[in-house]
Amino acid sequence: MKYCGQFAIVKKCCEKSSGIEYAAKFIKKRQVRASRRGVRREEIEREVNILQHLQHSNIITLHDVYENKTDVVLILELVSGGELFDFLAHKESLSEEEATAFIKQILNGVNYLHSKNIAHFDLKPENIMLLDKIPVPHIKLIDFGLAHTIEDGVEFKNIFGTPEFVAPEIVNYEPLGLPADMWSIGVITYILLSGASPFLGDTKQETLANISAMNYDFDEEFFSHTSELAKDFIKKLLVKDTRKRLKIKDALSHPWIMSHQKEEEEQKAKESKKPQRRQLKTKRLKEYTIKSHSSMPPNNTYVNFERFAKVVEDLSAMETTFSGLTSTHDSLQGDIDALISIYNEKESWYKEENESIRHDLSQIRYEYRKAESRKKQLQEEMKGVNSILNAVDAKYAQLKSQFDSLSQEISAELKWAQDVIGSFQTERGSDGCRSGDFASVFDKDLNETLKDLLNGTCIGELITSLSVSESSR
Repeated sequence: MKYCGQFAIVKKCCEKSSGIEYAAKFIKKRQVRASRRGVRREEIEREVNILQHLQHSNIITLHDVYENKTDVVLILELVSGGELFDFLAHKESLSEEEATAFIKQILNGVNYLHSKNIAHFDLKPENIMLLDKIPVPHIKLIDFGLAHTIEDGVEFKNIFGTPEFVAPEIVNYEPLGLPADMWSIGVITYILLSGASPFLGDTKQETLANISAMNYDFDEEFFSHTSELAKDFIKKLLVKDTRKRLKIKDALSHPWIMSHQKEEEEQKAKESKKPQRRQLKTKRLKEYTIKSHSSMPPNNTYVNFERFAKVVEDLSAMETTFSGLTSTHDSLQGDIDALISIYNEKESWYKEENESIRHDLSQIRYEYRKAESRKKQLQEEMKGVNSILNAVDAKYAQLKSQFDSLSQEISAELKWAQDVIGSFQTERGSDGCRSGDFASVFDKDLNETLKDLLNGTCIGELITSLSVSESSR
């Protein structure tokens, strides 16, 4: 047995020590992070981690894990019965009782997953396998490549899966959770009872648009003999609002599931009563199965849809980045506005200071010029004083010279006068006392006259010089 997928190959293998047969799933590892070929290591590790914690009769069991340079090999429980829809397509008839038996097994497996807060996210006919081909086959849910553990308070968004079976919240890129699996069960039930797909369009885009718009109905051609309970079960699963969508516990207790727990003999008796209706169902189901196998890639997923999901993720990341840039821009703009305001205030202050400084400098220049002018004036006055002093010195020298000359003349005259007096004294003896009195009187008058003459001449000259000096100032 060999099953090929986009990045996985499943082969039948045998454990040598025990002789037990298993299914070996070879998952191609992505060698380069930027490449689209292969599966990222974290995705493989997530699938392995989830499978290691699962142990239920309706879920495939992981036996072991191996790894080489190019692949991770999952050793899984061997399910040799093929796909459920292939098995049903080969049956001549199918009753609602049989359908509920299969749906209940699917619900049991999903109930176990949801009890552990694990969402499968890829429930579809191709991932519902049969353990073996016996009259009442045992269902096994397989392929947990898209499964995620849903954590409380952690928002999870993604676009993945097969378009025909994905929930509206996946198409609309809204927060995902366990209700997405319940939608897929509703689509599977619809197909199982009618052989028609509720949202399938001519293109993938049309299919997604039908899902988002809830564009489906119960065509009389396909559901003319289907019970109202079965339709009610489907209606309560195909609800766009995840809060109002049927939960797994409610689905297990739904009247349609509970009312058809009958013996195999009774089911066969009912089948024999309405063979034509049931034959119509299996014929349509067979046509649907053939069409779905022929229109899908080997791995039963839409490559373009996955690429679209990647593009949406990138757009979301870009939107987040742009939001961050916008916030940063707003913050920077606020800082720039604050800096501009500070700059304007500083500029105004500097202008005022500049004007004050310029006024002070102008005042200093005025005072400086005034001081320079006063300095020049003082220098001129000093020159005048120096000139006057020089003139006084010259006049003093002249007066001194005159004084010296006059002193010499006076000395000469005094000498003459003394000589005259001396001659009179010589005659005094002969003339008696009268001559002595005359000489004494004459000598006294002469001395006073000389003193007055000398003093008058010097003082007059000095006063004249000083008067000239004062008038010059």
